Amino acid sequence: MIIKAVHHIAILTDDYRKSKDFYVGILGFSIVKETYREERKSYKLDLAINGVYKIELVSFPEFRQRASFPESKGLRHLAFTVSDLESAVDELRNKGVSVEEIRIDEISGKKFCFFYDPNDQPLELYEE
Repeated sequence: MIIKAVHHIAILTDDYRKSKDFYVGILGFSIVKETYREERKSYKLDLAINGVYKIELVSFPEFRQRASFPESKGLRHLAFTVSDLESAVDELRNKGVSVEEIRIDEISGKKFCFFYDPNDQPLELYEE
């Protein structure tokens, strides 16, 4: 087997509208397709970065909180590449998003910082 790329990342939410506004309105993802599944009482929102499908946002009426925060087993965080970290952080803060202080990766020497989506999913911005 040869894996070519990551196809998509699925994120579960208990507040679909708030999460949709965050990923589309604040982070700038574009909507590929929005589907309401009546039998599940659930939305599925396919989102793209630069025209490439990457995130599947799914609402579920019944969900479980993360087992421990943020060091639960499994997915730790999602990281997004930006060209100018300071500008990206300023933009997020101007939109009301709480962002941790910028740090330097001790291995790569690159700048990065963390913030959280409405579901408390840890997100990272990493300067290219």
